[in-house]
Amino acid sequence: MRRTQSLIKVGTELLRRPDARHYGYALSRASGVRSGVMYPILRRLHEAAWIADGWANPDTIDARRPPRRYYVLTPEGRDLLHALIAVSPTS
Repeated sequence: MRRTQSLIKVGTELLRRPDARHYGYALSRASGVRSGVMYPILRRLHEAAWIADGWANPDTIDARRPPRRYYVLTPEGRDLLHALIAVSPTS
């Protein structure tokens, strides 16, 4: 996967809580990566099986808003993100 500053920011935020469910809006705010850049990163991470996704429990969904999609790191994704972030910028 191509190492970009935006990927590093999103990956770092995912790794802060590696076992948690992460929601797109919260990831965008915490990482400082705008949604137009972040969602394609999440799609690539999902296609590479670095993250899995799901939908919030329908019983807890507010009728005034659409269901929320969440993302969780896979064990492989956790290891690969650690390795990707740890690479020196000159590599």
